Amino acid sequence: MASYETILYEVEDNLATVTLNRPDSLNGITNTLMRELYECLNVVALDERVRAVLFTGAGRGFCPGVDLKASTSGAKQEPNRREYFHITTLLHEMPKVTIAAVNGACAGAGFGWACACDLRYASERAVFNSAFLGVAISGDMAGPWLLPRIVGATKARELFFMSQKFDAHEAERIGLVLKTFPDATFRDEVRAIAERLSLSAPLAIGEMKKNFINAENMPLRDYIEVETERHTRTGGSADSREAFRAFVEKRAPKFEGR
Repeated sequence: MASYETILYEVEDNLATVTLNRPDSLNGITNTLMRELYECLNVVALDERVRAVLFTGAGRGFCPGVDLKASTSGAKQEPNRREYFHITTLLHEMPKVTIAAVNGACAGAGFGWACACDLRYASERAVFNSAFLGVAISGDMAGPWLLPRIVGATKARELFFMSQKFDAHEAERIGLVLKTFPDATFRDEVRAIAERLSLSAPLAIGEMKKNFINAENMPLRDYIEVETERHTRTGGSADSREAFRAFVEKRAPKFEGR
């Protein structure tokens, strides 16, 4: 397994955990972090063992966006490539369930990455901010594409135009995160959710993820054709037969991804 300078990556059973690992800067983004995260998520997307991905930050922060001190220090950074901005695409479209565990400051590009995940949970100490307008930037990481689908068009515009901080309880109230947990139990609570998802039938959960992606862009009639084909295919799989047997026999199913 590859080792990285700015992120941690581990796979346990069918759960991958990707942790931004620059805790001294609350996991502020550098060009190196962008490259390593992009490379890592491409590995995760193709790893047939993985059914769920837990995405979080080390220490007290999730990701506050670009590390402004590093970017203005004058120190030479490696080049940033346009494809790295498709970190958002990878989180949103890979055939795994992606879960953002927002443990602290979440702003700028970090805010966009959290929005790109399928599910979001927050520690009660998390703080959110779109942040871009505060530094006179129009924004990146697809926030204006993602956020209206989560909280509605007008609320999304307010969060970007006003660029004000809001806490985890407000994030839960507007539907940005599903649930807020006490900081002391946060990581254990979210990991338990991720582990439960990682036990899902891999074919079915991958195809279900594709259904949601297609539903964002396809007319209903076309979508139903795609959905029905996947339903028929997964319904005839060995995993589906195993799930039915396990239900009748009152035991946990053992999925093989076929």
